[in-house]
This record gives sequence, C-alpha cells and structure tokens, in this order.
Amino acid sequence: MEFAALSSATQLGTFNPLRISLQNPTQHNPLPFCYASFPSSYPRVCSCKAILSTHTPTSTHKMFGPHSVDFELSALTALSPLDGRYWGKVKELAPYLSEYGLIYFRVLVEIKWLVQLSLIPEIVEVPSFSESAKSFLQGLIDDFSVDDALEVKNIERVTNHDVKAVEYFLKQKCQSNAEVAKVLEFFHFACTSEDINNLAHALMLKETMNSVMFPVMDKIVKALCDMAKDNAHVPMLSRTHGQPASPTTLGKELAIFAVRLSRERKDLSQIEILGKFAGAVGNYNAHVVAYPNVNWPHVAEQFVHSLGLSFNPYVAQIETHDYMAKLFHSLIQFNNILIDFDRDVWGYISLGYFKQITKAGEIGSSTMPHKVNPIDFENSEGNLGVANGGLSHLSMKLPISRWQRDLTDSTVLRNMGVGIGHSLLAYKSTLQGMGKLQVNEARLREDLNQCWEVLAEPIQTVMRRYGVPEPYEKLKELTRGRTVNKESIRDFIEGLDIPEESKMNLLKLTPDTYVGAAVELARTVENVVNIVNGSNI
Repeated sequence: MEFAALSSATQLGTFNPLRISLQNPTQHNPLPFCYASFPSSYPRVCSCKAILSTHTPTSTHKMFGPHSVDFELSALTALSPLDGRYWGKVKELAPYLSEYGLIYFRVLVEIKWLVQLSLIPEIVEVPSFSESAKSFLQGLIDDFSVDDALEVKNIERVTNHDVKAVEYFLKQKCQSNAEVAKVLEFFHFACTSEDINNLAHALMLKETMNSVMFPVMDKIVKALCDMAKDNAHVPMLSRTHGQPASPTTLGKELAIFAVRLSRERKDLSQIEILGKFAGAVGNYNAHVVAYPNVNWPHVAEQFVHSLGLSFNPYVAQIETHDYMAKLFHSLIQFNNILIDFDRDVWGYISLGYFKQITKAGEIGSSTMPHKVNPIDFENSEGNLGVANGGLSHLSMKLPISRWQRDLTDSTVLRNMGVGIGHSLLAYKSTLQGMGKLQVNEARLREDLNQCWEVLAEPIQTVMRRYGVPEPYEKLKELTRGRTVNKESIRDFIEGLDIPEESKMNLLKLTPDTYVGAAVELARTVENVVNIVNGSNI
C-alpha cells in the first residue's frame, strides 16, 4: 500500500514518503491500513502492526487501499453510519425499511393476492381455500425469517429479478401443500412487478410510521409539554434580532415547539397511504382478457383496502408516489421545527440558561477538560440536515416518471430508510439531550435584572392610554443606547401625569414580572396539544 509524497518540513523534522505493507495480510485487522505519516526519525512500526518503510511512488502505484483485505460487512465496515456506529439506535427500523422488510412485504402481498383470487366466484380455477390451506399460507407470512429472505436473494442471483425471485420462492415453499400446489401459477397472476412493489413500499411506510416514528415523535412532544409546564413560571429575557426584548417564560417558549410539532405530527398521520393494483399500465389489460366478466377495478380496490391502504384508481404502471412526496415533505417540516428547537436550546445552553447534567467518564473535549458540550442537540441538528437532504430528493424525484414508467424510482425507493433513519437518530438525540438539561434560574434572573429597558414597552403603552403626548419618542429618548436601571425607570414613572393607580401598577413592574399571559399559556399547553391531536399524548 502506497502513499503520496509529503514534501513540507515541520518542527518535528522532514517527512518522507512512506510505504506500508501488512505483516500478515491474510489475517483480519480492524485497522487494515495506516494513513499516518511520521518523521524519518520515528520508529518504523505503527500501532496497527503495519510496517513502514521509505519508498518513492511510481506512476503504477496506487495511493491508498487495503489491497490484501476482503472486507465483510460489519459495524466497522458498513458504509452508512446507520448500519455501523448508530445501528443500536435505529435497528427497530430494520424489520420495515431494510431489504428484508421489502422482501417480507412482497411475500405478504403475493400471498394475500392469491387468497383474494380464491374468493372471486368467476375464477373457478382457484377454488376457495380450506382453513388448513389458509393457515398454511398465513404461516408463510407469520414465520417468514431472515433465512427465508436469504433464500429469495439466492434465487434472485439466478433470475436477476427481485420480484420474480419472490414468486419462485413461494412456488417452492408451496409444493409441500397439495391444495395450494394445484394453483401455483396463480401466484403473481396478472401482476406487474410494481403491483407488488407499490403495496410493499406502502406497507413499509405505514408500519414504520405507526410502529416506530410516531411513538418517538409523541415522546418528544410529551417531553416538551412536561418541560413547559414545569417551567411555566420561570421568567426569561426574550431576544429578537439577538437583542433583549420583552420578557417571556422558559415554559412558554418550550410550549411553542410542543404545539408546532404536534400539528405537524397530526398532518403526517392524516396522509393517505395509497396503493394501486391495475396491471402493467393501469388498465387491467391482461385481467380483462383472462376473465372478462370480473369487475377488476372493484376487485383491486377491495384488495388494496384489505391491506389497510387507500386505493388509487388512476395510475400507469407505477403508483404515482404523490402521497410519498407529501409524507416526506411533512417529515422535512417536522424536522425543520426540531432543528429550530435544537438551535434555540443550544443557544440557551451557551447563555447559561441551562446546565447539562454530566455523566461519569464522559469527555467533552480532547484538550479542554472543563468542557460539557451540547453534543446531543448538535448531533440531532446534523442528522436532521442529512435526513432532510435525502427526504427532499425522494419527495421531488418520486412523483416524476417518464411516460407510463421508468426505473429511476426503483433505486431511489431503496433509500427510504436513509432519510427516515437519520430522522429517528436525531429524534433520539434530542430526547437524550433534553434529559440532561437542568434549568439555571439564577442565570435567567441575572440577565433580566440587567435589562430594565424592556419596561419601556408597557410604560409607553400606558402613556398612550392616557393621552400623554409622544410616549414612544420619550421612552426612546430615555432608553435607546443608554444605560437603564431600576432607579432611572422609577424616576421616569414618578414624573408621569397619569392616574395614581396606573402609576403604582407600573412601579410594581420588574423585568421578571412583566411576562403577560406566558405562565398560563405554558401551563395549558398539553390541553392545546390534545385538541390538536384529538387524543391524549
């Protein structure tokens, strides 16, 4: 293994071109090559057991690459961090969004379609199945395993067609049941591959959202509601344009995100997951020729509904994917709101409004021992960005297909798990970060006590009520670009020609009591969220 020449000198000495050869290239090494370069005076063996020697590269030498290592897929060799570093946090998506999940749902659709055919009186060639046969077929679904999926993949190596491999797999499996074996050719009857695929993808998304994503979203909203109520009374200096503004409460600001996210979560839950089952170009061409007396559009609608999906009757070869675009766009919006939250909390931590509970053994910085970084919110923000990039491409590409169908959607659909996986990872990071937060009320009050100028707003508003001329201009003269404190504000109020009762009310105001209805808004946020969702969190 070769490295490009390094020419610059440093304080440590002159760097030489290096060559690395593994001591034992046949033995698996978790660090199969080393791309560190050392001064010539350094020892010639690095920590990964590779031998370093000076070497002048030629034009035939490759610069990098573990040429003698044939990697097997593992957490260390996976190209996506979702399948490596972060697997433990996203693995609950695997039953639905992996290759296994796609094959499983294809198997389910193929079997359910065969059973549907047995219920159509005009199709005498597929008589109604006995309870025993139905149980056998259902068992193929219920007991479908990773080994079964691997068997399908082995068949695909021969067919070079993933959906046909599922059909052949089922025909093999059903040879052992005499009743089903008589109707094997009715597996995949009148179907185009996309009849099977679009329903499989729809079921993958439906189960993913219901089983994994919605529960985690609900946890975030619930955590926000709890924090909002717990901190409903905690006054906080607002900042607009980064500058001090009218006070609020910490709880009310958290409540805003609870309501925003709950609305988006509701919109997601109301998106219709659609399916088609209309043959090669959406017209039931082969169906009608084979059985002209069957009402195939009605049969297809019944079948799609039986899977818990909504029916799309107007399609070409593929389902139009418009619902997918809507779903992914809505996920992006949920993620955008969460990015806004992550950044706000990051800022509040920076201001000292939140402390972070430390964990024994954790390190914040490799060189600054005092650091406790807001890594959970930073990880969340980063992963939400990655997620939105992938989801944006899905939502913009999938509704577009040349004429009655091109294949560009196929490879793109295999990446649904990327955007959703990074979203899930981000949600969990946000929740983890929220669990470490500890409100620093003393710091919050300190900022408020430094900003008496925020009382200019209520004073000039009361002055307007009683007809005091130029109230805004007078407060602007008092506060803008000047140091304002409790005494200067009180002196100004004392000199106002307004009713005594109103003057006393203004004198009682402080930056930490001037919060309007913020406390009540925070305390009642869960009621609002429940109304939005139509149910309790």
